[in-house]
Amino acid sequence: MRSSDPSAVEPAEARRERLIVPRVSNPTELLAATLRQIREDLNLPESFPPAVEAEAEEAVEGVELPDADQTDIPFVTIDPEGATDLDQALHLERAGQGYRVRYAIADVPAFVAPGGEVDTEARERGQTLYAPDGRIPLHPTAISEHAASLLEGQVRGAFVWTFELDADGDVTSTALERARVRSRHQLSYAEVQGQLDGGTASESLRLLREVGMKRADLERRRGGASLNRPDEEVEFRGGRYELVRRSPLPVEEWNAQMSLMTGMAAAKAMLDGGVGILRTMPAPFDDTLEHFRTQVGALGCPWPREQPYGEYLRGLDRDTAAGLAAIHAAASLFRGAGYTAFDGELPESTTQAAVAAPYAHATAPLRRLVDRFVLVTCEALLNGRPVPGWVREALPALPKIMGRSDGVASRLEHASVDAIEAALLSARVGETFDAVVISAKESGGVIQLTDPVVTAAIEGAVTAGESVRAILVTADIATGTTLFRVAGA
Repeated sequence: MRSSDPSAVEPAEARRERLIVPRVSNPTELLAATLRQIREDLNLPESFPPAVEAEAEEAVEGVELPDADQTDIPFVTIDPEGATDLDQALHLERAGQGYRVRYAIADVPAFVAPGGEVDTEARERGQTLYAPDGRIPLHPTAISEHAASLLEGQVRGAFVWTFELDADGDVTSTALERARVRSRHQLSYAEVQGQLDGGTASESLRLLREVGMKRADLERRRGGASLNRPDEEVEFRGGRYELVRRSPLPVEEWNAQMSLMTGMAAAKAMLDGGVGILRTMPAPFDDTLEHFRTQVGALGCPWPREQPYGEYLRGLDRDTAAGLAAIHAAASLFRGAGYTAFDGELPESTTQAAVAAPYAHATAPLRRLVDRFVLVTCEALLNGRPVPGWVREALPALPKIMGRSDGVASRLEHASVDAIEAALLSARVGETFDAVVISAKESGGVIQLTDPVVTAAIEGAVTAGESVRAILVTADIATGTTLFRVAGA
């Protein structure tokens, strides 16, 4: 979950630090070959089988839109610039002393026949994978980027959640129906933030800020926690790859709160109905918390015993050496996330510790397999109908499918970033850089360079939180290996 504080006032353009792969000894060609090899090593598909594409086209031709009509609601989508697989559209309005939030989610189940070619292929993939040299979609683009995507001006089928909120932003009632919708505008995060900062935003977007901030406050009060880390993205421009790190815009947090609210409502519906699948994560063990407390105390960032760890993490300053090291150490508190399916007897553990509540993935069915099943389950339960048999039959297998897919996504991301960072530094072996030690062990540790902002291993005696001078020893694009040693060691 994103961790930027939505109550903070920031400019519309988030801070960006761009890392550009240098044109030295033709590293771009080597990097491109390395990225292709990463795909091959992970057995990632280059296309969909003909039978899958054919079934998708047939589904698009034969799809029937829902009878319910909410095309009069002025929904908008808010996504990264240039996105085409648009899962969500929203609209907010005042309702008495509180609010009404409508959240429309792409009706992917309308295009996917249970047990069919598209369904079977989606279960093999698990989720859309994002690689520097192109994404590997969960569904054929005829569905994911066209017929099911909530594109501007197009009438689409959607699962429409309607939430009534009180004055504090707490949900007082939840409804869900399949309906026709039509998004009025496709907006980027930067556009919305600019409108809000400039005073030109619509009433719905102004309420997104208002409600998002109240939901973030509720999250703090219930003990939710998140890591205060900047986003890292890979872009391809002008024939070369760039690694971009940026702080999220406030609107991204407010928008994320709508998704979190929906995921919590989905979890409640499924727990009340006794069937479904949750996104779960255990709370950190006491010894893990004590170890973390000792670490951050040694870094000069003491954690008061009376302060919840979520509040402590929100207050860390990632722009200082000690704060950066403390945030890196906090990764130990966010482990063990997975999926828990149930049908009948409720699971022993139902909470996602970072959310500090039961939670389910329910808002990205174009890009994540499990959301399709959650949406169908919730729509049935909230309208007093039995959950379809094909959903119940699939539930036991979904945790393993999603776990495998998450593992592939993680390996793809790490291998790609390692290769790009090595390419960035490949012409600078032997140079000395300023860096901050973000973790340490007996014979070395991990550093983050001050400029460019690259994370890498270092050899030599170091202490977490200290500033060091580091000599680049290795920057191997093919293996994604970047290694430094302490200057003077």
